[in-house]
Amino acid sequence: MKRSYKLQDLDCANCASKMECDIQKLPGVDSARISFMTSKLTIEADADEFDRLLDEAQSICSRYEKDCVILH
Repeated sequence: MKRSYKLQDLDCANCASKMECDIQKLPGVDSARISFMTSKLTIEADADEFDRLLDEAQSICSRYEKDCVILH
């Protein structure tokens, strides 16, 4: 299943690239893409994994940009 989320306060293209790379490495993620231009995160994974993955993805985003929030 593929879902997209808006990223609030994403300010750095380089940070977005690092976030994408780290989110892709999470167990259960089939693919992850971050578009800096649209501030959108797209994750493809099993439907029952999204709650856990979003928590972990938020932790990753906050590591690179403390004010960045995944809106869902």
